[in-house]
Amino acid sequence: MEGLNNKKANFLNKFFGLYSLAVIMLWLKTYITQVTQFKLGVEGPLQQFLLLINPIGSAMLFLGFAFLFRGRGRYAILVIVYTFMSILLYANAVYYRFFSDFITLPTIFQTQNFGDLGGSVVSLLRPYDILFFVDVLFLIYLCLSKKIQKDSSRMGYKKGLALIAFVVGLSFVNLELANADRPQLLTRGFDRNYIVKYLGMYNYTIYDATETVKASSQRVLADNDDMTEVINYAKSNYAEPNQDYFGAAKGKNVIYIHLESFQNFLINYKLNGEEVTPFINSLAGDSSSLYFDNFFHQTAQGKTSDAEFMLENSIFGLPQGSAFITKGENTYQAAPAILSGNGYTSAVFHGNSGTFWNRNKIYKSFGYEHFFDAKYYDTSNEIDMAEYGLLDKPFFEQSIPLLETLPQPFYTKLITVGHHYPYKINQDLTTIGKADTGDASVDDYFQTARYADEAIEQFFADLKESGLYENSVFVLYGDHYGISENHNNAMSKLMGKEINSFESTNLQRVPLIIHVPGMEGGVNHTFGGQIDLLPTLLHLLGIDTHNYVQFGTDLLSQEHNELVTFRNGDFVSPTIYSIDDKFYDATTGLQLDDSQLDMANEYKKEVDNKLQLSDRVVNGDLLRFYTPADFTKVDPSQYNYNKDLDLIEQNITE
Repeated sequence: MEGLNNKKANFLNKFFGLYSLAVIMLWLKTYITQVTQFKLGVEGPLQQFLLLINPIGSAMLFLGFAFLFRGRGRYAILVIVYTFMSILLYANAVYYRFFSDFITLPTIFQTQNFGDLGGSVVSLLRPYDILFFVDVLFLIYLCLSKKIQKDSSRMGYKKGLALIAFVVGLSFVNLELANADRPQLLTRGFDRNYIVKYLGMYNYTIYDATETVKASSQRVLADNDDMTEVINYAKSNYAEPNQDYFGAAKGKNVIYIHLESFQNFLINYKLNGEEVTPFINSLAGDSSSLYFDNFFHQTAQGKTSDAEFMLENSIFGLPQGSAFITKGENTYQAAPAILSGNGYTSAVFHGNSGTFWNRNKIYKSFGYEHFFDAKYYDTSNEIDMAEYGLLDKPFFEQSIPLLETLPQPFYTKLITVGHHYPYKINQDLTTIGKADTGDASVDDYFQTARYADEAIEQFFADLKESGLYENSVFVLYGDHYGISENHNNAMSKLMGKEINSFESTNLQRVPLIIHVPGMEGGVNHTFGGQIDLLPTLLHLLGIDTHNYVQFGTDLLSQEHNELVTFRNGDFVSPTIYSIDDKFYDATTGLQLDDSQLDMANEYKKEVDNKLQLSDRVVNGDLLRFYTPADFTKVDPSQYNYNKDLDLIEQNITE
């Protein structure tokens, strides 16, 4: 036994031995994390093998930087790099628990949002998370222990070359096997799941950083010629308005109601025999409402901000991070600016800090004249506060007097926060029980949804009393999913069927209700997404969109394109679904055989082209090179969102 202990000590007395131990620990921890914490859709022995080996090369490479130092410095560097990689791995595990996605470089720099996250992050922590750092403490102990002699010798030239050759060779084999199983892996990287599955967590980080730098450089290299292909696409993508609806809401106020985390399955859903959202249900069935029951969110990492970005611009959000954060100073031709040229006043109402999602900057680039954020509301009563701002009932109540100050017609958006993960609410404010799946996020989801429903019902009543209701268009839209794929087991219990990848895609539907008092409505089964909202609304207001660069089409047009593009390159349509590069029959959910793939592949090409063109517009800031006829370019410097602060006292006293 003593001899065995001596061998262990001798092995660790050499820095290469300690380095090898660190590589093995990090490799095993990363592999176990990738298997247990991420749902990567690993299939077949090749993908299993790649998942096993892909952490080895990156662990050897990054930890190998310690060899560049001598003495105690190399031990310190080994610990620092190992700790950093462990933190990165753990951060992605926590992030994935809610977003079913991985951290990107742009999301790391979204620091203005961090202060408001609070309990949302706490709710994602697990008791076993300490296991992510047990090995870190063990490595620190070994490096500080006097039982381990410190090795100050340099690595030999030949050993160094051999190590580099092994790492490069292993990475090359990994990449070639990945490309064989999934061609064009790095050139069609809309879906981060694939990059992690095939190349590993740390190589994904390198890939993400490279893509971020590449995107940032596009603006510098862009010029007027880059707009030609985009303009040609926009003209070919344009859908003629439906004359039965064109101008049906001309001159009316516009009131967007942002339904935070609402999924469409809530419409007419009964929990224990009781409607969860009775008022929104009644609005969806109202004869003056257009209710789109095949409307999908198309958000990515920007979540709420992505939804806003699309409805204001009919341009996709970015594949990484949030355009609200990284592209706040771009040139846009957004709804507020378009409508300003048609006599509209514009405003946003939100009971949270104006800096969240960089709203107080990008709204100016959109052309919003007013932004009533938390400083315009009374937030002194703790019971009225949600985790992300003012609860919906006091928010709507206090918004009425602010809304009444605006010259008509106005274009407005009211952003709710009460129905937001982790769906916690004071039980004194609830009027419906919880679900009983054993999953807290799912069980609590219905209480906050009911609360939001009641708040909207009261808001409509107040608008009728104020006289604003009859002359307004109401657009209620869900921004993104509220229950992620990580809760599919609980959702299976609620829905009474297995929630597989096909059914999970169906659950990405969110509500879209366009209510125009006096207009003939009904249920509309057209497939569409958030990218289609702007052209639909403008045509209802009698404003043709043919001069604008928009990637969506009017949902009411007979020429509307029902191919709904998701940010990761997947799509849905009335006939074919694309999920993780597999094609399914939209009706049966069965995977298509080889004889049915021609149309699916054509759809896929169209989807990829649309996303690439949209990204070029945003990353290159291409709209600065093109100003449509009758459109006045926005000057953000002319807007001051503090100018209306004298309304605070009036708002509170009333």
